[in-house]
Amino acid sequence: MTNQPITYRDAGVDIDTANEAVQQMREHIRSTFTPGVLTDVGSFGGMFQPDWQRYEEPVLVSSVDGVGTKPKVAFMMNRHDTIGMDLVNHCVNDILVQGAKPLFFLDYFATGKLNREVAVDVVKGLSEACRRVGCALIGGETAEMPGMYQDNEYDLAGTIVGIVDRKKVIDGSRIVPGDAVIGLASSGLHTNGYSLARRVLFEIAGYSVSDTPPELSGMTLGEVLLAPHRVYAPAVLPILEETGTGVIKGMAHITGGGFYDNIPRILPADCSVSVDRRNWSIPPIFTLIQQHGNVPDPEMFRTFNMGIGMTLIVERDFSLEVIDRLNRAGEIASLIGEVYRGVHEVDIL
Repeated sequence: MTNQPITYRDAGVDIDTANEAVQQMREHIRSTFTPGVLTDVGSFGGMFQPDWQRYEEPVLVSSVDGVGTKPKVAFMMNRHDTIGMDLVNHCVNDILVQGAKPLFFLDYFATGKLNREVAVDVVKGLSEACRRVGCALIGGETAEMPGMYQDNEYDLAGTIVGIVDRKKVIDGSRIVPGDAVIGLASSGLHTNGYSLARRVLFEIAGYSVSDTPPELSGMTLGEVLLAPHRVYAPAVLPILEETGTGVIKGMAHITGGGFYDNIPRILPADCSVSVDRRNWSIPPIFTLIQQHGNVPDPEMFRTFNMGIGMTLIVERDFSLEVIDRLNRAGEIASLIGEVYRGVHEVDIL
């Protein structure tokens, strides 16, 4: 027992700092607002009214995810303005595979002791990514929990809600043998495989984030590892809006589980996919990890995206046209494989 009064701040939670952080975040968040937003920053619940008249049978599509251990690299570099982009872009890609356009996003930022500048940088990245895809950031939680996290560390998670007309839902059911598999280039590791990458590069190889291995063409290891998760909606959604489900039959976001676990999620039971890795350039960061960690090929293709962040399965007759459209939209797209009659698996040649 103590005779001295104890406050919440004495216990490690500073409400004033949290309020000040929210004030600094306010303009970033408001910059994402779209006509459907009905509440301002600070409301107990975020309210959003979709334009239902644009859809015959609107279907809401939702997803929740985090950024894995990628923030560990951000902590090492003391750079936090891209982690929010990673989170939003990952979630946008997750609902894109079903043909959904993002409507709104909510984030959860948790830390042991709140650093106002760091929290604001994270939300700045969230907001920038949301603006790019027309997604409103309508709510969030900033949790200060002493003892739950290491000093100067945080965790980040988010939820996205999007919309698609029921007749335009992409579910893979129309995929047949002979269809083509298109790969869209990633910007690096995206948000998966960082536990293995950090173990190999920092513990086994002994690199630091400021090192510049010759394979990385002058970039530091930290810069390459922190490259934001690429978002594919700006290039893919216009094609879906024009063609519906007629051309693109299925999409897979290559995240945790790599090629082997993600592509089968969209395949009919009697279909398999063969992928020829000679059809795209595998970024040198993956080669660096594989060489220093002596990582087997199957483990690489199940842990990492290996330079392909999204796959599209399309009718072969339209494959070159789709590739051309994607490349003109700023992506690097290539024909990487085909569908054949099989047992619901992926072969990498």
